[in-house]
Amino acid sequence: MAELLYRLGRFAARRARTVIAVWLAILVIAGGAFAVAGGTLATSISIPGTPTTTVTDRLADEFPEASGGTGTVVLQTEDGTPFTAEQRAQIEERLAEAGDVDGVTTVIDPFVTEEQRAAQQAEIEGGLAQLELAAAQGETPELAAQRAGLEMGAALLEMAAETRQVSSDGATALATIAFVDPQLSIPQETKDAVVEVFDETIDGVTVDLSSDITQGIPELFGVGEVLGLLVAAVVLIVMLGTLIGAGLPILTALIGVGIGALASLSLSGVVEMVSVTPVLGLMLGLAVGIDYSLFIINRHRRQLKHGEELHASIGLANGTSGNAVVFAGATVLIALLALNITGIPFLGLMGTVGAFCILVAVLIAITLTPALLRLVGTRILSRRERAALAAGTKDGTSTAVPAAPQPMSTARAIGRVVIGIAALVIIALPALDLRLNLPDGSTESADSTQYRAYTTIAEEFGEGRNGTLLVVADLPEGASEQDALLAQVEIGQALFAQEDVVAVAPIGTSEDFSVIAFQVIPAEGPTSESTETLVHTLRDASPIEGVYEIGVAGSASGNIDISEKLADALPIYLAVVVGLSLLILILVFRSIFVPVIATLGFILSYFAALGGVVAIYQWGWLAPVFGVDSPGPILNFLPTILVGILFGLAMDYMLFLGTGMREAYAHGAPARVAVVQGVRAGRTVVTAAAIIMISVFGGFVFSHSAMIRPIGFALAFGVLVDAFVVRMLIIPALMHLAGDKAWWLPRWLEKILPDVDVEGAKLERRHGHDAEVTDSSSEDEAPDGDADPAREGAPVSG
Repeated sequence: MAELLYRLGRFAARRARTVIAVWLAILVIAGGAFAVAGGTLATSISIPGTPTTTVTDRLADEFPEASGGTGTVVLQTEDGTPFTAEQRAQIEERLAEAGDVDGVTTVIDPFVTEEQRAAQQAEIEGGLAQLELAAAQGETPELAAQRAGLEMGAALLEMAAETRQVSSDGATALATIAFVDPQLSIPQETKDAVVEVFDETIDGVTVDLSSDITQGIPELFGVGEVLGLLVAAVVLIVMLGTLIGAGLPILTALIGVGIGALASLSLSGVVEMVSVTPVLGLMLGLAVGIDYSLFIINRHRRQLKHGEELHASIGLANGTSGNAVVFAGATVLIALLALNITGIPFLGLMGTVGAFCILVAVLIAITLTPALLRLVGTRILSRRERAALAAGTKDGTSTAVPAAPQPMSTARAIGRVVIGIAALVIIALPALDLRLNLPDGSTESADSTQYRAYTTIAEEFGEGRNGTLLVVADLPEGASEQDALLAQVEIGQALFAQEDVVAVAPIGTSEDFSVIAFQVIPAEGPTSESTETLVHTLRDASPIEGVYEIGVAGSASGNIDISEKLADALPIYLAVVVGLSLLILILVFRSIFVPVIATLGFILSYFAALGGVVAIYQWGWLAPVFGVDSPGPILNFLPTILVGILFGLAMDYMLFLGTGMREAYAHGAPARVAVVQGVRAGRTVVTAAAIIMISVFGGFVFSHSAMIRPIGFALAFGVLVDAFVVRMLIIPALMHLAGDKAWWLPRWLEKILPDVDVEGAKLERRHGHDAEVTDSSSEDEAPDGDADPAREGAPVSG
C-alpha cells in the first residue's frame, strides 16, 4: 500500500493540472446531477415495523380519515380579553383558507366545536331532566333505554371535558389542522402552504404554529459553521506559517464536501432522505477533509525542510502519511457503513452518505493534495524556512542538536492514567441518566413560533395537549351501531381510568363499526417519562375487558418507538464496529495491546461525550451558554451516530500517534523512548487536527436546528476529550507502563498478517533521503538510528 501511494503521489505531482481538472470536472458533474435530479428532504423520521407505524398503516387501510397527521394553530388575543366577533370572523376566514390547502382534510374551528359541545351538554341534561319527569309517571323499558343512551353520552362528555378548544378565559383558542398523510410523512409543501395562510395578520391576535407544522429543513451552512472554518484557518496559519499552506487543506476540504454533498443530494429525488443527513455529511467532509490533507502537507513540509527533493518528498508524504490516512479513513468508513446493520433505514442512509463523504475526502487527500503541492512548490514553506533551506540549515530555528528524549517516570505514568480515567469517569456519570426522544416545540429557540405555541398550549390547556395519543380499538365482528356506542363508553372509561390520563375523546368509528379511534390526552408533555410509561401501560392493557384489542399511535408514541428501536440496535452496532476495527488496528500496529487500549480509550471518550450532552441538553447545565431554552431528552439517534463518527476519528488520532511510536520502535529505539518520540512526532499535527475538528463541529452547536445542536456539541466535546485526554495523556502512559510488551504479537498471527508498512519505514529506506528519517528536531522528531529489521514486521517477545 505504501509503495502504491508513493507512486500515486508522484504521478499526481507530475500530472498536477490534469488531476486538478479531473476533480473540478467531478465537482461540476455532481452539481449538474443535483440540479437535474435533486428532490426534497424529509423533515420527519420514521422506522417501518414499529407498533406505531403498524397501527397507522392499518388505520390508513380501514379508517383513513383518522390516520392522517395533525397540527395545531394557537390563537391568542394580545390584550388577554376574550375574542371579539370581528376577530372570530377573521379567524374563521383563515381557517377556511387552510381547509382549501391541498393535503389538508379538515380544519376544526375551535369556536364551533365549543358551541357544539355546549349544545350537546345542554341537550343531554335537558333530556335526562325530561326522563326523570316521565319516570315519575311510571318507568318503562323505552324510558330506561333512552336514559341509558343519554347517560352514556354524559359519560363521554365528562371524559372529554379537558379536550376543550378555547381556554376558560376565552382569550386563547386551538385550531386543529388534519392532514391526508400520516404525521411522519406530511409533505413540506403542504406545511408551507398552511404556514402561508396564517402569515397574514389578524387584528389584535397573535398566531403561532406547532412544530408539527413548522418543523422545516435546517440550513446546511450558517454563521456558526463559517466561524468554525475561520478558527480552523487561524489554526492552520499558526501551525504552517503560510497562507498558502493554510489555504490548501481548506480548499481541498471544500471541494470534497461539494462533491460529497451534491452527489448525495442528487439522489434525494429517488431516495427518501432526512434533512439532517446532508448536514452530517457536511460536518464530516469538512473536518476530516481538512485533517487528512493537513497530515500529508505536514509530512511534506518536514521532509522539504530536511532537504528532500520536491517530487520525492510529495511521493514519500503520500506513501507514509497518506498510508495512515487511508487506514484512518477505512476505520471511519467501517463505522459509518455499519450503521446499515441496525436495520433502521434513515440511519443506514445517513451512514452511507457520511461514508461516501469520507471516501471522497480520502481520495482527494491522496491525489488532489499532491497535485496542489506540486503547483505551490517550496512556497508551502515560510520565507524564513525557505531561506534557512537555501542556507543549508534544517529549519532556520536552531542548528543545535536537541537533547535525547527521556521517557517519563513510572510514577508519573501511573498518575496520568489514574487522573485521566477518573476525570473521564466523572464526566461520564450523567450518561447514566440518559433519556432518548425526538425534539419537540419545547426544545426550539425561545423566539420561534414552535416554542411560543408549545408554551402557550402548556400554560392554557396543560402539557399533555402537546403530545396527544391516538388509541385504536378493534370491535368484535358483526358489531352494530349500538354495540359501537357501548364499546366507546367501556373502552373510554378503561382508558380514562389509567394513571396520567386527563381526557379521552372518541374521534370516530369506521363505517362497518369494526374500528373505533380515541384521542387520549396525557398529563404531561410528549417527551416526559410519564407519557412514555403511559404508552407502555396502554399497550399492556390490551385486550380491554378481555374483548377489545387496542393499539397506540400518534407522534409521541412514534418517537418513543423510534427511540426504543435505536437503543436496541446500539449494542449490536457497537460490537460490530469495535470488532472489525480491532482487526484493522491489529493489522496496522502488529500488536494486541495497542488496539485494545485504543478501543477502551474510545469507550471512555464516548461515554464522557454522552455525559456532557446529558448535563447540558437534558439537565440544563450551562444552558444559557449553549442556547438551551428547555432541557429535555436527547436526540434519539445521537448515541448511535456518535459511535460511528467518534470511533473513526479517535482511531485517526491513534493511528497518527501510534504509527510514530511504531516507527521509532521499528528503527531501534527502546520501547519507552519510542513512546516519547512518537508523541513528539505527532502531537503538533494531532493537536492542530483536533482543534480544527472541534472548531468545525463546534460551529454546529449554535445551529438553528434543535437536531443539529447536540450532534455538533457531542462531536466537538468527544474529539476534545479523546485527543487531549485519552490519546495524548492516558495512552502514552499505558504504553510506557507496558514497555516492550506493548508490541507483542503471537508468532502464528505474525506469520499470517500481511505487512502493510503503515509507518512507511520500508518505503523510506527504498526512496527516502538519508537525513529525513533521522529528524531530530524537537517538535518534528522522528526516531533516531537505522531501522531494526528484527523489529519491523516481526513479533516482539515479551
